Amino acid sequence: MTLTTDVDLTTHRFHAHDAYRTSARMMRVTEVRPLTAQITHLRFVPADGGPLTAYQPGSHLVVTAGTTRNAYSLVDDGINPSSYGISVMRRGRGGGSDWLHDHVAPGDLVEVEGPRSMFAPVLNQRHALLVAGGIGVTPVLSHARAIARLGGSAEILYSYRSGHAAHLEDLHALAETHDSVTLREATTVEATVAMLTARFADQPLGTHAYACGPLPLLETYQELAAAAGWPPTRVHLERFSAPEQDPGSPFTAIVASTGQRLEVAPGVSLLTALLDAGLPVPNLCRQGVCGECRISVRTPRAGSIEHRDLVLSDHDRASGDILLCCVSRGVEHSEIEVLL
Repeated sequence: MTLTTDVDLTTHRFHAHDAYRTSARMMRVTEVRPLTAQITHLRFVPADGGPLTAYQPGSHLVVTAGTTRNAYSLVDDGINPSSYGISVMRRGRGGGSDWLHDHVAPGDLVEVEGPRSMFAPVLNQRHALLVAGGIGVTPVLSHARAIARLGGSAEILYSYRSGHAAHLEDLHALAETHDSVTLREATTVEATVAMLTARFADQPLGTHAYACGPLPLLETYQELAAAAGWPPTRVHLERFSAPEQDPGSPFTAIVASTGQRLEVAPGVSLLTALLDAGLPVPNLCRQGVCGECRISVRTPRAGSIEHRDLVLSDHDRASGDILLCCVSRGVEHSEIEVLL
């Protein structure tokens, strides 16, 4: 049977209902509420009054903040949302987070994309160990709220500096109103390490662990999980930033659609080379943590790609046909065909 249609399949919205929209659209700010001296909670509703797309716990929005686009984790359970809530920490670097603190007020319009899921729960988990550090509490709160609403069980470990906790009242409320949710807190590095060590050693079978926070906490989290015998498939995390990378080696990128050869020098990313050549590639973090710049590639031999991202699975990397072009690159003097 031959299917014929007059629909342009490249642009058609298969989910035509507005409740499936995740593309860029204007949203109205309904709430701007300080949580700490450096963290502010914002809420958005569609400017046109339409419905909002439901999302998996741990999802994020991409918000246009002045001249930058930043990703911010959603804090609610994602089920039939009537608004989107994010909490933003002022970084003090003049970037998008500072812009949101300094320029946004209730009633303002802001461009928003998403929700997008990069830190979703495992659906068949029997229990969750949720680890948060500082502002990393935002996706953890989303996971906890969804688990509580759906009748699951979770243990939350929150590490923060005294006086700098965000959403602590929300976490206490969850633990007080749901017997299946417990909360433990630590305000020093030593207490955090002791708490993680003890709790990794005392979890029921079928538990999955999730963590979000600063790099030192995440590194400790992974080390202690491994020391306690946890398989990597049960240890999940979301990073807000990545370690510094060395410049890498020179390699050649060949654009499949045109045959154009791009010489990528050390210290220059493949993303930059593609953009400079006039090839539009979606991108956001430029650190290999968001997955926005994922592209398809072909390589003449295995091992031609130096994967530096913090997103792809081992299976994805072994396939040799995909990379995150903001950080990953070819090995020295290799050639990579970019399928653009």
